[in-house]
Amino acid sequence: MIFAYNASEMKSLGLYLSAVLLAGCHREREASVDPAIAAEIQRIRAIDNHAHPVRPVRNGPPDREFDALPVDHMEPASDPLSLRPNAPLTLEANNQFPNKPSLIRENGDAYPAWVLDQMGVDVMLANRVAMGAGIQPPRFRWVPYADALIFPLDNTRLAARSPDRKAFFPLEDALRTRYLHEAGFQGVPATLADYLGRVVTPTLERQKQGGAVAEKFEAAYLRSLQFDKVERAAADRVYRQPAPTAADYKLLQDFLFRYIVSECGRLGMAVHLHSDAGAGSYFEVAGANPLLLESVLEDPELRKTRFVLLHAGWPFTREITALLERPNAYLDFSAADLLQTPASLAADIRQWLEWVPEKVLFGTDAYPYSDQLGWEESGWIAARTARQALGLALTGMLRDGEITRDRALELARMVLRENARRLYGL
Repeated sequence: MIFAYNASEMKSLGLYLSAVLLAGCHREREASVDPAIAAEIQRIRAIDNHAHPVRPVRNGPPDREFDALPVDHMEPASDPLSLRPNAPLTLEANNQFPNKPSLIRENGDAYPAWVLDQMGVDVMLANRVAMGAGIQPPRFRWVPYADALIFPLDNTRLAARSPDRKAFFPLEDALRTRYLHEAGFQGVPATLADYLGRVVTPTLERQKQGGAVAEKFEAAYLRSLQFDKVERAAADRVYRQPAPTAADYKLLQDFLFRYIVSECGRLGMAVHLHSDAGAGSYFEVAGANPLLLESVLEDPELRKTRFVLLHAGWPFTREITALLERPNAYLDFSAADLLQTPASLAADIRQWLEWVPEKVLFGTDAYPYSDQLGWEESGWIAARTARQALGLALTGMLRDGEITRDRALELARMVLRENARRLYGL
């Protein structure tokens, strides 16, 4: 077939083809990372603000202390593409850790640190009930769990709210019993004063002495993040009730939460809060909105406590940005770098860097999701995606004239390492 064009049509066709080529070049340019920025990002040995490393068990039962509320028991949900079996990045990550039992035998207790090396991570903050063999300083720093301490009464009614909570609250009850035994009690003390002075504060102090740099709350899996200010007298009244109403019990929980985070400030420990849409088909997303924490962040009595809002607050990424103006508020983008594409995450990172860059922290949320997607693979994927997204965000800011190349390199070091180093005094 022969096509015949007149001069006007040829001119129009030429302009159209030029526009297509220019658009393609523009997209390629926008999708690429500045070489100097990319090289600096790959060089930095990062501090991972949030992860769940697993002890290398060669014999005996598997390690279950990687989370106070393991999410591998929940009813099926519509998993994001990145978490589904045989996802492309998962298959690629599997090639990085072939035959993990053999790798564990070869490396022994050094295996977790070897995994960090594959991820380009220098120090990982380990969210664990307890540390253990292979999960030790200086490569791993402890972040234990405080949720069990805010639910000291009968939790049967709370557990009945959903199938997930029906499984979660017995785990919290067991952890609280463990804390009580460590404090020398067989049951909850009779008075709130004794509970605070002889259980709660000693538990936090013991964890601090054990190397904890922060306390973790998974409260959004159990209730709303709306922790109101409650007078001690009201909390004391509820504590003495054998079976308070839901409204009364919330008063006690709110009081205990604020007491704990105040003690964390006194002890120099940060407070980590799950603040995004969590796992499971029963998770109440509205209750995880970080704006619910506004009264806590603005309480003058809690300004000594540093709060780190985990997982980028998704889907509330703009709301969490506004909270960064509070002097004691930080965020990390752990889990977001596992679930989102580099381009999608880059848009959020750029927004945060244009707002309060010294409050933004890298994290992976490395977690044993399945046999195929273990903490090793999920951490490796998240670290790679995070570096790509950070590079795209900084390159966009550089090309738009917002920052210099030197400032871009400085911001890369801040996000991947320096902000966390300063926050925790590492």
